[in-house]
Amino acid sequence: MSLLIEEVPPAAAPIELLLLADPSEEKVRAYLPASRCFVALNEGAVAGVCVVQQQQAGVHELMNIAVAPEQQKAGVGTRLLQWVIERYQAAGAQVLEVGTGSFGYQLTFYQRHGFRVAAIDRDFFVTNYDEPIVEEGIRLRDMLRLRIEYTR
Repeated sequence: MSLLIEEVPPAAAPIELLLLADPSEEKVRAYLPASRCFVALNEGAVAGVCVVQQQQAGVHELMNIAVAPEQQKAGVGTRLLQWVIERYQAAGAQVLEVGTGSFGYQLTFYQRHGFRVAAIDRDFFVTNYDEPIVEEGIRLRDMLRLRIEYTR
């Protein structure tokens, strides 16, 4: 697979892919304008997308990462996440954070790439989403805040 990763304007981010990782279109559209968006292209077609937002000096949050269903389990998400981790480290970031559910493949995905649990946001998914989010037959309630702290 020949994967090209490039930055695109927030207005050009593929919303349909972002909604795979965050079911609230309102929330996605709210954080996009203040974010940087990166797409992974496989033979010219969008295979994945990642959105990162600066929270404060040196601290950036991975707001969303998603891979097109037909491209999943082919390493697209891994390559895209690793590219973002390396890019922000090279740019001098001190911390890269992400919020995710308290169980499931997303949690292990981030942990495999060096993210460690930093905090728990209790009832985040209950308080911030109108509709219940259910994964593997279990309602998501708490968000785990994970982070990579870059060393100099």
